[in-house]
Amino acid sequence: MSQYFQIHPQTPQQRLIRRAAEIVDAGGVVVYPTDSTYAVGCHLGDKAALERIRSLRGVDHDHHFTLVCRDLSELAKFARVDKSDYRLLRTLTPGPYTFILRGTNEVPRRLLHPKRKTIGLRVPDNAISQALLASLGQPLMSSSLLLPGDDLPMTDASEIRERVEHAVDLVIDGGAGGMEPTTVLRLDNDRVEIERRGAGPVDWLEA
Repeated sequence: MSQYFQIHPQTPQQRLIRRAAEIVDAGGVVVYPTDSTYAVGCHLGDKAALERIRSLRGVDHDHHFTLVCRDLSELAKFARVDKSDYRLLRTLTPGPYTFILRGTNEVPRRLLHPKRKTIGLRVPDNAISQALLASLGQPLMSSSLLLPGDDLPMTDASEIRERVEHAVDLVIDGGAGGMEPTTVLRLDNDRVEIERRGAGPVDWLEA
């Protein structure tokens, strides 16, 4: 049965944040709030925890996970970012966007697209996410929490707990979650392509 932490969405209790980071470091799977939907994440290098998330989500090995980073400098450690991409990323982070970029050697090969060698990365604008990432000192390997058979993500942490408490180690209640996933943008050779429309506006790109 999972643990359940109620963490203040604006001023996260550091004692609970540190304990959440310890659970991740010990191989745990955690549900946590972001600036879009609730997400489920684990330690970057933990294969067993990754498989647990695949099982929970009901996805196969073609499903691509996202590296959730604390800031742009951490993102640049795991992705190849040129000057034009950097300017765009600086404008849109933190925020509800996922960026598809070529990965660096810091990214485990199993997380890269097998042909394009790309990875999804994001920097959330959420105090709990940011505090957890700061305590971990590295990105979370993450996926939106959308369960098999559901058309929409759950927004209430207590409902999430009821449904997944035997499949995860911790549910963080950070208040009501959103229902829209991130907007996914592919950045490639000065081009920006919209792969999925979501919570992040794209009117600036279509103008």
